[in-house]
Amino acid sequence: MENKQQSNGVMKGNNAVKKKVNLSVSLIVASLTGAFGSSFLYGYNLSVVNAPAGYIKKFYNETWERRYGFSVDEGTLTLLWSITVSIFAIGGLVGAIIVTPIVKFFGRKCTLLLNNVFAVAAALLMSLSLLAGSFEMLILGRVVMGVDAGISLSALPMYLSEISPKEIRGSLGQVTAIFICIGVLTGQVLGLPEIFGQESRWPFLFGAIIVPSLIQAVILPFLPESPRYLLLEKHNTSKAEKAFQRFLGKDDVSHEIEEVLAESRVQRNTKMVSVLELLRTRAVRWQIVTVVVTMGCYQLCGLNAIWYYTNNIFSESGIKHETIPYVTLSTGAVETLAAVFSGLVIERLGRRPLLIGGFGLMIVFFAVLTVSLTLQNTVHWLPYLSIFCILAIIASFCIGPGGIPFVLTGEFFQQSQRPAAFMIAGTVNWLSNFAVGLLFPFIQAGLQTYCFLVFAGICFAGATYLFFVLPETKNKTFHEISQAFAKRNKVTLEMQEMKHYPGERKSSEEQESNFTSSVDNGETKKGIV
Repeated sequence: MENKQQSNGVMKGNNAVKKKVNLSVSLIVASLTGAFGSSFLYGYNLSVVNAPAGYIKKFYNETWERRYGFSVDEGTLTLLWSITVSIFAIGGLVGAIIVTPIVKFFGRKCTLLLNNVFAVAAALLMSLSLLAGSFEMLILGRVVMGVDAGISLSALPMYLSEISPKEIRGSLGQVTAIFICIGVLTGQVLGLPEIFGQESRWPFLFGAIIVPSLIQAVILPFLPESPRYLLLEKHNTSKAEKAFQRFLGKDDVSHEIEEVLAESRVQRNTKMVSVLELLRTRAVRWQIVTVVVTMGCYQLCGLNAIWYYTNNIFSESGIKHETIPYVTLSTGAVETLAAVFSGLVIERLGRRPLLIGGFGLMIVFFAVLTVSLTLQNTVHWLPYLSIFCILAIIASFCIGPGGIPFVLTGEFFQQSQRPAAFMIAGTVNWLSNFAVGLLFPFIQAGLQTYCFLVFAGICFAGATYLFFVLPETKNKTFHEISQAFAKRNKVTLEMQEMKHYPGERKSSEEQESNFTSSVDNGETKKGIV
């Protein structure tokens, strides 16, 4: 009976700690501020070009006529518009490639801060293009904005995964996806005719990008850098302790320091590895393959095709053309609600069920949508079933495939591997994004409504792979996740320790010695900073 009471006391104590962690003001502010100036802008720039498309094309034509004395032909205008939309992905690829050295040198938080330079520059270029009479400024602004997105979609998940306690790491990681969805919805709202969706106001849609960037630039400097980065890469025990104290909302962070040092002992060193070194490392081979599969499916699963068909399906349902922009808001709202739902349940259900289940539901609704679109001219109520399927596919995507790939990339890899891993993930993400934009018109032209079966096949392949390969990472340390992959990678834990990255080493014993010294000097037991 006494043991049972003690056990209950421990459980209550643990729950109290979890509650305190969840309510840490610094952790919440860092997550929201980081996402608002980063993934929010990515989502916003995905949708913001849709509403003013007609006005921007008119601007292109007028500029061309003023320069050359004749109107641009339809083919050239289509090419210019296609470049304007798709070049965002090229900028994203550049950002994903350059992010690794930036986060190594400047750190996670400072990278997010410096990235605002790209966002502000892009906003000025795009918003002033009409005034300057230069459509090249708009296209260049899209490139620069893509660079910002490429950096933020790697640096933000990295930062969130490193400041989060493992008990809420998945929920906090979903903040990235939630703010992407909020950004998409915001772009739809601001693009309404009553706000900025008018010929004279469309530049303000791009100028609004400055607002989240400035808010992040003002707030983020007052929040700590990633404690794991400070401890393992900068070897600054004192600052790491203070960062842990602020993010966890407690004085005694010796357990968290020891947990990070335990990872360091497995690594044997904290030397950052290159992409080539990471690809050659057997101990993370299946982690890399899994990241490539999840990121590839994230872009190739067909959500872009859904956006392509949305207006047409709404029109077929009898919705008036001028009403469609308002009805389209329902897609953004469903997207946001599904992402929030995923963030609330991910620590209870786990990553595997949400990711595999999301792909599974998309397969079902893609199949139903194919039938519905094929037969919609024969049965009057089928267009309404198509609308339901569109909303269901969007929701299915957002509860799992829409955010968890970013979470997994942060969870799979240890400190020295993480920047290179995010570079690989980002490259796959943006190359897949560009491939969809390039190839989808041809797929759609050749297969018509049956194109959704291609995406259903991709979802099926992704779900099957993840069912057999992906371990559950909920509430596990980075070391425990490496253990889960050890057998599949055909390495023992001893081999992982012996064969981790050769080169200059700073032993974990030295770091532990520094930590012990700081405890002796009374640094660890100070109050929350």
